[in-house]
Amino acid sequence: MSTFDVSLVTPDGPVFEGEVEMLIVPGADGEIGVLARHAPLIAMLKAGSTRVHVTRNGEVREFATGPGFFKVEQDRALALVDDAVEAREIDEERAREQLERAREELERVESGESDADRWQLEQRIKHAENQLAVVSGTGDPHLRPRTAA
Repeated sequence: MSTFDVSLVTPDGPVFEGEVEMLIVPGADGEIGVLARHAPLIAMLKAGSTRVHVTRNGEVREFATGPGFFKVEQDRALALVDDAVEAREIDEERAREQLERAREELERVESGESDADRWQLEQRIKHAENQLAVVSGTGDPHLRPRTAA
């Protein structure tokens, strides 16, 4: 299978760079899968699971990524996201604690007991929810799969 170059970059720098067989990113309107020689593309990304199918041994590396932008041109893909944590590095208990603390603080803001930044708290909640969704394999925390009746 043909390969292409991928860069997954956060404000802190690159999280993954290398040649891959396939990349799947959480597009704003649904997942986007990219193979070598993909048509040029620019898209917005939402928080979710980014999966990098590396050529060696069929290895797949999964990341909990935040929102951002995605660009494909020639044989190169670039994902610029606000955060990326490799799934195997997610500490589920720590993410649950972060989620609980942020929700409690947001409740205090809403009741007038705190003047913390609401937007920052909402982002902390989304980040923790995304990590938990990726580590549990449930995907996007805002788009749960429907079950058959």
